[in-house]
Amino acid sequence: MNNTISHRKYERAAVSIPSNIAEGYGRKTTPDYIRSLYISYGSTCELETQIMLSGDLGYISGEIMTKLQEDIREVERMLKALIKSLENKPLNP
Repeated sequence: MNNTISHRKYERAAVSIPSNIAEGYGRKTTPDYIRSLYISYGSTCELETQIMLSGDLGYISGEIMTKLQEDIREVERMLKALIKSLENKPLNP
């Protein structure tokens, strides 16, 4: 895999995370918002996998991979917390 293809895959996954959050919020119902947050979480997991593979294949250094993984884990933590808080609140149908 060349770096251009790899970069595009990172970019696609990274852009989909906030895009899905915004789309879900814009739908104005809690169930739709939660569904979009789960999709964003899936995109975060996809990005994390791509980062790990890039590190394993030597496309990025271990130092960069570690920093990116820390950032991704922070995004995952925030998404999980938001999902949990919304799932525990009364629904707005």
